[in-house]
Amino acid sequence: MAAGGGKNTNAKSTTKRKNKKSENALHHQQQQQDLTNLITLVASATSAAHSFLSQQDLRLLPSQTLTLESKISSTSLSLSKLLALLHPLALSLPPHPPPSSSSSCPPPCWFHRFLSAASADYDTRWTDAFRMSKASFTLLLRLLTPSLNSLSPIPPNYSLAAALFRLSHGASYKSVARRFGLDSATACRAFYTVCKVITDKLGHFFEFRSDINRIVVGFGWISLPNCCGVLGFDRFQVDGDLLGENGSLMVQALVDSEGRFLDVSAGWPSTMKSETILRQSKLFLGVEESREFLNGPSFELSDGNSVPQYILGDSCFPLLPWLLTPFDKSDDKNSLSSSERAFNSVHSRGMELVGTAFGRVRARWQLLSKRWKEECIESFPFVIITCCLLHNFLIKCSEALLDENVGYSRYQEIPVFEGERDESGQRTRVALALHLNRVSQRR
Repeated sequence: MAAGGGKNTNAKSTTKRKNKKSENALHHQQQQQDLTNLITLVASATSAAHSFLSQQDLRLLPSQTLTLESKISSTSLSLSKLLALLHPLALSLPPHPPPSSSSSCPPPCWFHRFLSAASADYDTRWTDAFRMSKASFTLLLRLLTPSLNSLSPIPPNYSLAAALFRLSHGASYKSVARRFGLDSATACRAFYTVCKVITDKLGHFFEFRSDINRIVVGFGWISLPNCCGVLGFDRFQVDGDLLGENGSLMVQALVDSEGRFLDVSAGWPSTMKSETILRQSKLFLGVEESREFLNGPSFELSDGNSVPQYILGDSCFPLLPWLLTPFDKSDDKNSLSSSERAFNSVHSRGMELVGTAFGRVRARWQLLSKRWKEECIESFPFVIITCCLLHNFLIKCSEALLDENVGYSRYQEIPVFEGERDESGQRTRVALALHLNRVSQRR
């Protein structure tokens, strides 16, 4: 009896375990089915979002469509991965609904439809998409078209618009290709071809050599007689270890009183000293060796002293006969004379022109605000110069200047130059400081 009872108990225990295991399996299957249903619902919502985007892409801002595209793509990819974990043999979800089989040819691309919808001369969608009005786009296209024929069969207006769209919004080649009826490789080729054509054909918009009289007059209005520009640096971030930790490319730029770029030297590694960059630049060689720059007449001040043509330079530069840096500051505010403080005050306002110009370039051409990959480092300086030339072109076209990029902050200060100061430069700086002090006292 006892032995028989023990067998019966073991049988019941085994049955309970089997039942429990069966219940767990059913519960797991139900959870899996619920999760599958949920994924299907999310996939349906994603598909609806894609349909909305396809139907409303001309009404939405490009920044909105790019954000929505990114969210749809990442959601679809995540759902496909999750579904593959639940059902290893299941096919991945499509990123968006397949085209209708009743359609014998693909629908026209976004830019084709854009040209029809935004045909009016003052349609603001041109500025939203390409950071310039239709009139400025048309003028730019006319200047560049002969050289864009190498991209045939891509029409010149398509290749120019595609490049400007990427510059304006930092869009990927895949996103650009989708909007202009191209593949990613062709979109990449078109982008760099357009950038090269712009630097070749619009180089004359760096007007330091050709329009020096206008430049001098402009600085005269802000109490800087005979000034021919303001020279400073900006940094553009690059991923990877090629340029060291927090590596970046340095860009030296000369700017006028209206925020135009007069000379740009791009692509210097941040590991180089600013003085070394200056001395290797074409600007320095044009002043010191060929004498083609800053060779105009001196300006006579009210006290009889005269100042030659000069440039204001950031404190990272050496003081030279033609490059005037600020007087050295110390912890004691009273260490500077009133004339030195007057000079530094005007000098500081002048240096803001460089930061403002770069800030506006970044605001208009948002591709520059992205961290570039290490493998693209050779082409990055090329793109920076393209954006500076377009900036000048649009000022010529009287396009509205954008406010500085609110997300843009200048990177860490470049170390102050420590070395000998040129005596001729010191005399010019003192004479100008005394003049500025007299001007400030008369106000």
